[in-house]
Amino acid sequence: MYDVVLLTLGSERDAPGGCGSGGACCGGATGDDTAPTSQADTGQADTDQPSSGQTDTEQCATERPRVPVLACADALNARGARVETVTARSDAEIDAVLARLDGPARPDGLTWPDPDSKTRLVVATASDGQLRAVLRRLVKRYAPAPSKRPADLAGNRTLPDLPPVAVLPLDPARGGTHRDLAAQLGLPRDPAAVAAAVLDGTPRRLDLLRNDGGSVTLDGALLGAADDAGRPLHWRARVEVDDTILTDGAEPLLACAVGNAGGYATLNDVALLTAPDPADGQVEVAVAVPVVVRSAWGRKRVRLEVRRARGRAVSVLPREGKVPYLDDGVEGELTRKRSWWVEPGAWAVWSI
Repeated sequence: MYDVVLLTLGSERDAPGGCGSGGACCGGATGDDTAPTSQADTGQADTDQPSSGQTDTEQCATERPRVPVLACADALNARGARVETVTARSDAEIDAVLARLDGPARPDGLTWPDPDSKTRLVVATASDGQLRAVLRRLVKRYAPAPSKRPADLAGNRTLPDLPPVAVLPLDPARGGTHRDLAAQLGLPRDPAAVAAAVLDGTPRRLDLLRNDGGSVTLDGALLGAADDAGRPLHWRARVEVDDTILTDGAEPLLACAVGNAGGYATLNDVALLTAPDPADGQVEVAVAVPVVVRSAWGRKRVRLEVRRARGRAVSVLPREGKVPYLDDGVEGELTRKRSWWVEPGAWAVWSI
């Protein structure tokens, strides 16, 4: 039978503004995550940090497991699994859990996941940002530096197959109108069904977006901002998808969506992304450009033009000031070029 670790990211409050939406161990960029990984040189450091100023321990401090976690543990115990519940309040505590997924020592000295591990991981998430926080630590743990790239690593990847994780959503509402990634993927939300997926399911492999800021994206990113009345603000940036230039930065933009899945497919009833698929090995990108047109009577009106492209990589280079964004629900500000690229099938979820 399996050893199962039920991992929850600690938060000082069970609210949307808590762990997973701003920083520290809970999903945002921190000083620790901006440095190159222990095995991988991520290139450009990410200094786009949350404005809260909270440290890991200040933002991650809860004690009691949530009711769905206890229910899932009971269901696993009833099936004979050996279950441990862990609340991680720092990256180091997340890393201690992930170390249990390590494989045997390799001759090249790399830390690699164990494909035959009898330990299975369940991540209890109040937000996609929390799930992303765990995946970011997995990448940090297992991605080799370019100078240590092994011969058994696939040519279209910079990291090995990451260990599958089970997702236990803590917020039932996120399965409704504002769908989280678990809802988009059709993953179970009932704790007993999650337990069944862990013990009886199979890994469903999904694409991962890495970026040159040292982080990852599971669902997608939406760049742009609105004023206090909700009206989109204009900004400029050069947006490229592989060899396709969606905009050269000379014209104003209202939004840019970078989609692995469909969380940012629409904006105010405007279809940005048409067919984002988290398992097709491509990223779909869209920019919304306001275009002034004249009617037959010479009257001017503004039409929103949406340009789209699909590919393996995308870059966004802001032309002026700071560009606010949401990345897996986590807020940030882009002040310099940011590139995302697809790691096909790099991570996986347990699914029935």
